[in-house]
Amino acid sequence: MKPRMNYYQAAPDTIKALMALETQIQSTGLEKSLIELVKIRASQINGCAFCINMHTEDARKRGETEQRIYLLDAWRESPLYTDRERAALAWTESVTLIAQTHAPDNVYGQVRAQFSEEETVNLTMLIGAINAWNRIAIAFRAVHPVKVKASAA
Repeated sequence: MKPRMNYYQAAPDTIKALMALETQIQSTGLEKSLIELVKIRASQINGCAFCINMHTEDARKRGETEQRIYLLDAWRESPLYTDRERAALAWTESVTLIAQTHAPDNVYGQVRAQFSEEETVNLTMLIGAINAWNRIAIAFRAVHPVKVKASAA
C-alpha cells in the first residue's frame, strides 16, 4: 500500500488543531491505560492498521499487558477488564458505530454509572478524536512501520 499524501504537510494547521485536542484529552485525568484501550478498540472497529499499531505500542510502553491487548476485541468474554473499562469500551463501540447504534440509553447508563458528566464528555471527545484520526489515516493510506524480524544466524 502506498500513502496518498502527507496530510501533516498538506494541512499543518488543521492537523495541529487535532493534535491540540489530543493534548487536552491527555490532561483530563482519564487513566492513560483507559485512553489507549479506547484508541485501540475504536481503531479495531474501523480497521485502521496504522492506529492499531501505534496505540498497541503506546499501551505496551505504558505497562499494558499483552494478554489484555490481544483479548481487547473480545473484552465482553474476558474477566481482565474493570467495570469502568467495560463501560468505556461499550461506549466506544456505540459512539464509533453511531449510525447503527444511536448511542442507546442502556450503554449511556453504563457509562454514567462509572464516569462523571465531565469524564463522560472527555471520554466522548477521546472517541471522536480517535475516529477522526482513523478516518484520516485510512483515507490517506497511512502505512504503519514494518519491523523486520532479525534472521537467525
